[in-house]
Amino acid sequence: AVGLAEAYGLRHDRLNDLSDAYIRETQELESVILYLLFGYDRATLTPDQQISFDVYDWYLDDRVRGHEFMYHNYPVTHMLGSWDDELIRLLTELHPLDDQQDAEDYIARLSQVDDQVEQLLDGLKRREELGIIPPRFILEMALHNLGSITSSSPQYTPFYTAFSEKLQAIESLGEPEKQALLEAAETEITGSVIPGFGALADYITTLQASATDDEGVWKLPNGDAYYEWILRQQASVDITPDEVHELGLVEVERIQAEMRQVFDELRYPQDANLGDLMSRAVDEGGYYDTQTTGGKEQVVEAYEALLDEVDRALDPVVDIRPEAEVIVMGGPMGGFYVPAPLDGSRPGVFHASTGGAWAPKYHMPTIAYHEAIPGHHFQIAIAQEMDLPLFRNDLFFNGYGEGWALYAEQLAWELGLYDDDPYGNLGRLQAELLRAVRLVVDTGIHAKQWTRAEAKAYMIEVLGEASGGMTHEVERYIVLPAQATGYKVGMLKILELRQRAMDELGDAFDIKEFHNLVLGSGSMPLDILERVVQDYIDAKLGRASTADMGSAKAIYEPVFEPDICHSTPVLAT
Repeated sequence: AVGLAEAYGLRHDRLNDLSDAYIRETQELESVILYLLFGYDRATLTPDQQISFDVYDWYLDDRVRGHEFMYHNYPVTHMLGSWDDELIRLLTELHPLDDQQDAEDYIARLSQVDDQVEQLLDGLKRREELGIIPPRFILEMALHNLGSITSSSPQYTPFYTAFSEKLQAIESLGEPEKQALLEAAETEITGSVIPGFGALADYITTLQASATDDEGVWKLPNGDAYYEWILRQQASVDITPDEVHELGLVEVERIQAEMRQVFDELRYPQDANLGDLMSRAVDEGGYYDTQTTGGKEQVVEAYEALLDEVDRALDPVVDIRPEAEVIVMGGPMGGFYVPAPLDGSRPGVFHASTGGAWAPKYHMPTIAYHEAIPGHHFQIAIAQEMDLPLFRNDLFFNGYGEGWALYAEQLAWELGLYDDDPYGNLGRLQAELLRAVRLVVDTGIHAKQWTRAEAKAYMIEVLGEASGGMTHEVERYIVLPAQATGYKVGMLKILELRQRAMDELGDAFDIKEFHNLVLGSGSMPLDILERVVQDYIDAKLGRASTADMGSAKAIYEPVFEPDICHSTPVLAT
């Protein structure tokens, strides 16, 4: 996924080791590396090295803090990032297929699926013993996804169809070789993949008897402490659940007021509720009919045109750009970004939804700006291409990364890209309102013991949307606690730092320099970003740095508790 296999002399013929022993070994390594890190005298390092020290310290310290919560996540759900979703993406999108060795490696991976499922099942059973079981309704949806594989014949699985399509494009292989490889793949899908998915589905079916409908992580062992840890990790800054909740309430009120201003400009009735006003705006904003011939292609082309437009509009505010390309890929699921690998062998991919009967136009600009340019693709590709230590090219801190992508949505508005598109601007504000609502609902579910029904009712009331879409949103927060808080917390921090720089520097403030600083330093926790920006301000003003970059910490003794290793992120709106 990261594109480093060749650099490390590895083939593409293995799947991740999910065993308890391997995870514990990884945790021991994390603890020891953190211990070794503090063998350096930070004061003797260059300023750039000190930033690397601080980023790596924060990351490793967070990992070690989380060792006690090794089994507090849900590996199999209905969401992006579930085990089955990750496996399908690895083999249909990420795995290279350029020659016979790549094809043989692909088949080798197929042959290991049933073994990996055994490791996964062991971890799920350990969670069950601890009482860490997803809500029953999550298990039901997970079963539906698994059934799409278990009920298919081998040749109709995505593993076979993607392999067959890419195999045909390998010119160095003759038809007999291609046919032999296809037959070998079908054998492994029949003997390993489908049985593995079946064993997992059988266990999930059995697990339903032990599941409840309780939603929040407060129900888990030491659940409150787990939420505090995961909230800090996902927001990438020290913040409490109560602070996040109150921040969300304030932002909801502010954004709703801004939306009312746009409705007034459109001369919509002032006494109508937000839902009715938004429904009218969506209808008047127009749709693409994805069921007509060429309809899906129209959606992809519209996204490409939006990205071309915003790319041209960025010149006044940025003077660094990524070399990596981003492409738009339509499909039944959309609204997420898959980064390019570090070796440049694939472009970044903005997955755009072309499913359903209609594609409303009003929200397309905001999704494009968030996921691709100047959002996720722009930020991640620049970080990958910077002359930074390798871990800083690849690490993704949620509060920074999602905060930048949400900031990118507002930046497009500031550049005037919505000036002639009030419906698109309402789509932007509605999307920002959703991110504010997430602060309230995520903390409501996990810290205040809101039920799924209470969370959904609040979202419908505030956003004015039908219950179907809100059901999906609420289920996302249940499965991925605190992840959805990073967007608004990060955006507000970047805006705060920009305003601080503007206030302190006055006429010396340069928006390009600010963006170069934020983007060119790579992904980092928000408190470290704040120090970096303050150092920049101090340097511009010719004064000694007031940022305390050298906070002393005790040297960590190695601890050997288990943790879960995260994969390359798939970034969703």
